[in-house]
Amino acid sequence: MAFSFFALAIFLFLSLDSEFTPRVSAASEGVQITYGSIIKLMHERTRIRLHSHDVPYGSGSGQQSVTGFPNVDDSNSYWIVRSIPDSSAKQGDPIKSGTMVRLQHMKTRKWLHSHLHASPISGNLEVSCFGGEGESDTGDYWRLEIEGSGKTWRQDQRIRLNHADTGGYLHSHDKKYTRIAGGQQEVCGVREKRADNVWLAAEGVYLPVTERK
Repeated sequence: MAFSFFALAIFLFLSLDSEFTPRVSAASEGVQITYGSIIKLMHERTRIRLHSHDVPYGSGSGQQSVTGFPNVDDSNSYWIVRSIPDSSAKQGDPIKSGTMVRLQHMKTRKWLHSHLHASPISGNLEVSCFGGEGESDTGDYWRLEIEGSGKTWRQDQRIRLNHADTGGYLHSHDKKYTRIAGGQQEVCGVREKRADNVWLAAEGVYLPVTERK
């Protein structure tokens, strides 16, 4: 029997600070990612997870920082896949390539965001977390681009996320912080398609596809 989203969210929330972290098993590879799923995004080349924490940037926007974290078992790397406000999509719906989505940080409830501020290390487009429940704008919108022939987002597919306002692709590289998040990689936006802006869905709680009547 499928669990309700509320039960899944409570289960994940209660386990966020424990030693156990729910993961997707190898048998789940290829499952569809649906709205409401709680996932980690893995950077294909460096294998870090997209991460945030309640630490502001010391420059640029001063908003909550976003980094690449090397440890798989960290609760600050979970993101909830959400639709944009004017969408007719519902929880459990699959997500097609070309769709605008939002990613909400599970722990702080802020949205993955970008703008024209310069990123701290490379000077590219800064990526931050901003807003919260009931507070979101187009700076939180990312267009899903699936690499290859796939039409709907699945766990084993290579994807890019292209920012609606700036045209920047969600990007990371080997450049690491030494101060605000020592040892963690910079995450930024880059307007060109590059090998370093490819991501895959990794660990998480994947809601089953809801059958429309």
